[in-house]
Amino acid sequence: MTLFPSTLGYKSELQTDAQGVLHHMLTLDGLSRATINVLLDRAQEFVDGEDAARSLAGTAVCTLFFEPSTRTRLSFQRAAQRMGADVLNFDAATSSTTKGETARDTLKNIEAMGVRGFIIRHHQDGILNELATCIAPETRIINAGDGRSAHPTQGLLDMLTLRQAKGEDFSRLKVAIVGDVLHSRVARSDLHALRTLGAGHGHSIEIRVCGPAALLPPVDDSGGMLHGCLVTQDFDEAVEGVDVLMMLRLQRERMEQGLIDSLEGYHRDYGLTEARLKRAAADAVVLHPGPINRGVEIDDAVADGPQSLILKQVSNGVAVRMAVLEAVLA
Repeated sequence: MTLFPSTLGYKSELQTDAQGVLHHMLTLDGLSRATINVLLDRAQEFVDGEDAARSLAGTAVCTLFFEPSTRTRLSFQRAAQRMGADVLNFDAATSSTTKGETARDTLKNIEAMGVRGFIIRHHQDGILNELATCIAPETRIINAGDGRSAHPTQGLLDMLTLRQAKGEDFSRLKVAIVGDVLHSRVARSDLHALRTLGAGHGHSIEIRVCGPAALLPPVDDSGGMLHGCLVTQDFDEAVEGVDVLMMLRLQRERMEQGLIDSLEGYHRDYGLTEARLKRAAADAVVLHPGPINRGVEIDDAVADGPQSLILKQVSNGVAVRMAVLEAVLA
């Protein structure tokens, strides 16, 4: 099994038409800077109070989640409700999937009830490719996280949060992504977005990726996900002078694979403490996609401190998902 595939095989013609208009939101990989900025600009308008109360009136939307979720599911539900959509909430644990029904059949049956928009989270990498080819032409799909591959709306809300804090010129930012990169769909989408928006392309600027060797994907010099990044296992080196620290969740459900020795050892080497944060730029900001393992990848004093934008990310998630829903459904 490839834990962090270098390519997903998402077909651009599935996501956009010949004019670049979004039909689905499957991945940030391949989206233009202009498209991403249009979405971020629209999301900022919603943050600033733009009213979209009826733009999806009469449209049925289903949150089709085959994995647990708190922030993503609820923010999509909140976004769709604010736009006047009829929202159906699918719970895999109490559905016919427990009887052997496939994701494809589940989607097709709900689609037959008149549902036009599907917000899908699934454990399988790239499954939205298959699902996007079996639906009616007017049906739309939004990726709410598939396997370890992509989480495009998380990537967008992270970029919106950075724009608000640091401005639109990403070429001047030094960014460190730290933790369990190997299993992180958030890391993949953030890297796609950061590169597209110019981070790592300025004078002597780099994107730094840091974690234990067992939690870093292979460095592929031919264009893999870490191509062009400064990759290190030394957290103190990675944090030095950075403007942005993107901390990743240590995925405890994979601990039985023996990828780290202990939680205590991980915190010692890769936990973000107040002392470590002082190595970063004085105005550095801290992001985390959640859920947080407090005292493991990040200390309370940092997570709740003045440089943390974690709750701002959650707040921005509603606005970003409104922008995406509008782009593909309105």
